[in-house]
Amino acid sequence: MKRLILSLFLCSVLSAFSLAQRVPTSHLMPLPSSVVARDGRLVVNQQFTFALTGYHEPRLDHARQRFLNQLRLRTGIPLHPDSKDSAKATLLVKVEHGSSPVQRLEDDESYKLEITSEHAVLNASTPLGALHGLQTFLQLIEVGPDGFFLPAMSINDQPRFPWRGLLIDVSRHFIPLDVMKRNLDGMEAVKMNVLHWHLSDNEGFRVESKRLPKLQEMGSEGLFYTQAEIKDFLEYAHDRGIRVVPEFDIPGHSRSWVVGYPEIASGPGPYRVERTDYSQDPILDPTQERTYKFLDTFIGEMAGLFPDAYFHIGGDEVDGKQWDANPKIQEYMRTHTIKNNADLQSYFNARLQKIVEKHGKIMVGWDEVLHPELPKSVVVQSWRGQKSLAAAAKDGYRGILSYGYYLDLMWTAARHYAIEPMSDDAANLTEEEKKRILGGEACMWAEFITPENIDSRIWPRAGVVAERFWSPQNVTDVPSMYSRMNDLGRQLEYLGLTHVSNYSASLKRMSGTDDVAELRALGEVVEPVKDYTRMDTAPALVNASTPLNRMVDAVEPESEEAREFSLLVDEYIKGRFSDFRAASQIRSQLEQWKSLDPQLEPTLEKSYLMKELRPISQNLSALAAVGLQALDYLQNGSRPAQGWASSQAGLINNSRKANADLMLMVVSPIEKLVAATGNQQGSTP
Repeated sequence: MKRLILSLFLCSVLSAFSLAQRVPTSHLMPLPSSVVARDGRLVVNQQFTFALTGYHEPRLDHARQRFLNQLRLRTGIPLHPDSKDSAKATLLVKVEHGSSPVQRLEDDESYKLEITSEHAVLNASTPLGALHGLQTFLQLIEVGPDGFFLPAMSINDQPRFPWRGLLIDVSRHFIPLDVMKRNLDGMEAVKMNVLHWHLSDNEGFRVESKRLPKLQEMGSEGLFYTQAEIKDFLEYAHDRGIRVVPEFDIPGHSRSWVVGYPEIASGPGPYRVERTDYSQDPILDPTQERTYKFLDTFIGEMAGLFPDAYFHIGGDEVDGKQWDANPKIQEYMRTHTIKNNADLQSYFNARLQKIVEKHGKIMVGWDEVLHPELPKSVVVQSWRGQKSLAAAAKDGYRGILSYGYYLDLMWTAARHYAIEPMSDDAANLTEEEKKRILGGEACMWAEFITPENIDSRIWPRAGVVAERFWSPQNVTDVPSMYSRMNDLGRQLEYLGLTHVSNYSASLKRMSGTDDVAELRALGEVVEPVKDYTRMDTAPALVNASTPLNRMVDAVEPESEEAREFSLLVDEYIKGRFSDFRAASQIRSQLEQWKSLDPQLEPTLEKSYLMKELRPISQNLSALAAVGLQALDYLQNGSRPAQGWASSQAGLINNSRKANADLMLMVVSPIEKLVAATGNQQGSTP
């Protein structure tokens, strides 16, 4: 079935691209700005050589070594790539000059890649462009009957937005640095250039402070990064052309701060980092001078640790209950004519911005920080949408968009792909105002994330968000996107990402057996519940200590099997039930699903982690049986007995309900088959 669907959706790249007779970009994500196909192909074999000319720095040597390691993994060829004559090198990389010692938003990231049947030449103004061009080269490698090759072409490429980020929350669930590093490798592969590191929240403070040591000593449960580890991590990111912007969320989301320093809180405490207790929601006290002295000390230390020009202070979801309940704060507000909590937060942000600026940084905050008195230098990150983003731009603020890119909500890749930073209200901005929109960030919040499953929650869907920020605005072809995203997913495995490999390991652990074929078949047609459903339906059972070891924690956010089946059913119905091959594929799949439940029953019953899946398994088998009946009617050209279709409504509606925080994703296409039986021209049997 997968081969059939791929054949249906292998399509040309959008008209924005100047392509010749064929499309040479079918493996690329993100798509380049401009591609022109040429005749011929460049062979990759044991004679492959690599040369660097022009500007030189250690980062380029490191990039060369990573590239060659990846090339060896992709091809299995033992390479000896040194070339004494750069003019004869298979791949020649030319860099004109260096980029900023501390990577800047304004740095040139463009590159040109010329591939002929003789050699390839990569030209870049800076090392950043060279890094991006090398990733494009790797993605273009194909295997054919005669070996490995790249199609000949000319690429002229540059990003649409300078800020192309990924937020990773390590506060709610701590993520070790080896896991963080492999995700940096994934970011480099798709040309993302900002890691937004969410380092503090109620559940944990994750950075060592030498000046205020009780932050990590009392607020981290021993799970934090030392400053030495962070410096190594920052160097790792810089090598890959990735800026690291730290976020320390204040004045709300601050329980881990005030465990060790309750004197800066608005309530009396005492506080504790309780991973099972969300009753405490402390806020920093913005009316005390000692709060600002504390923050001046802390920000000064962190500004010296993190070299990037931008410093994120959070500022979101400030619950003003402690402010309302504190008589001293209320008196302060009356004395200083501060009307409400929004104005009090604005007062706090204004003072905080001066501290951040004093230490040489540019303040970034979530869009709750937006206020008429906020200095225009502040960058506003919008999680509320293009309306908020556009409002900030009109008021003179630079902004980045995260609305629509929350990967933790388990949306489909197509839904993320449809979110455009410059659409809706942002589309009506003036050219000058549009320049203030710097780009955006995908976000991975960590309520349901562990080191084991984080890769599968980020990849490969983050690649489609990266494409939205890099590629031209009119790159919107969804079938092409899915084909290329699936290619990307396979390529990312070579980087050590575990979005595929950890799935099998999780199934084996849950079932207690190595034979997980049937369990995998069930897992391939379900998806986790969307948005915040999992927290809303059983909030008392969900906290930072909840074991994340169920099927919902292992399966992919989007079922490729269900998506392909749905497309196949649509094609069959559109073809008026005359496509025998499609019908055969549908029948084969339905028969497999029908027989799955009795095969799975012994496995589901012997594991307490599996028992909750029984209703889903039963529904799938029952639905498949109904689908087979419908297919029989459609292939025979006959109508079912009157009322047959409506009699299936109970099963269909029940199967659509979530079980074990999972949704069965083949309900809709089977429902379409049932509905289609009413459109037959034959008579009632």
